[in-house]
Amino acid sequence: MIKATFLNGQLLLAMPGMTDPRFDRSVIYICSHSEDGAMGLVINSSAANIGFSGLLDQLDVTYDPEYLSGGPVAGGDASEKIIVHAGGPVETGRGFILHTTDYVQESTMVISETVALTATIDILAAIARGSGPQGFIVALGYTGWGRGQLENEINRNSWLNIEADEELLFRTDLDLKWSRAMTKLGIDITMLSTYSGNA
Repeated sequence: MIKATFLNGQLLLAMPGMTDPRFDRSVIYICSHSEDGAMGLVINSSAANIGFSGLLDQLDVTYDPEYLSGGPVAGGDASEKIIVHAGGPVETGRGFILHTTDYVQESTMVISETVALTATIDILAAIARGSGPQGFIVALGYTGWGRGQLENEINRNSWLNIEADEELLFRTDLDLKWSRAMTKLGIDITMLSTYSGNA
């Protein structure tokens, strides 16, 4: 009997032939994967029509507007604003923070030595006042697979997988994550037959 290989803490990279347009060039971090299914967050797509301050307003989380407009964000680049990601099409009103393990609370799910997942207002409040994790991704919604579904999609060559690293997760621009992850795998994306859109 072949032992199942689970992809917790890995990145899934959508192949150019991905048939579901919602996941075209998606990079998904797998938070949990077992024989019962999988759950992950898209890490290279921004949520439409909401910013971080708007999210805090909706949740009645107090913050300093001046800090958020120029304060440190993931990776420590003060010139950037905190992006709210579109984590996937499931439960798009539900929030998740994928983050470094320098911040862990009772409800945090530790995924690897360096990455954890928390889904509470407390971590948003900590981020808003500058005392949250060093690296983080704020996401609304998630991507889910039922039993055997992800394995079937991988067998159909819809996805490639690669070890995640903090640089790709937290310090790479959204529009560069897919191509940089492909390069990390050693793949020249110009050589992929469907890269130019010819299915």
